[in-house]
Amino acid sequence: MTKSTLQKKGKVEIDRDILLSIINLAAKEINGVESLTNAEMPFIRKLAKKKSEGVNIKFDLNGVLNVDVYIRVYIGYSVPDIAYRVQENIKNSLNSMVGIKPGKINVHVCGVAVDEAIK
Repeated sequence: MTKSTLQKKGKVEIDRDILLSIINLAAKEINGVESLTNAEMPFIRKLAKKKSEGVNIKFDLNGVLNVDVYIRVYIGYSVPDIAYRVQENIKNSLNSMVGIKPGKINVHVCGVAVDEAIK
């Protein structure tokens, strides 16, 4: 028997909190992101756990993961550039850590923060 005939296909389940943590960390890794925020999220989502702060995930009918991330950026950074880098980092992190290729990754910039070092 070959190795491939001995392998059985199984099912892997990933906890929602793990996905939220991966997305949260991936967004915060980008230089220019001040924080994730719940400011623009629906009220019911604001009551969720700390891990979901600024992150909303949904699976569509086909099982594709769609992500909404709500961030504040530091003044002086290019908003389109930061949004693109956040999207790419989330996509790469999900793919490399848990093997999920997300569908849509929407980045909502909810505000601009002044760096304390500038004041």
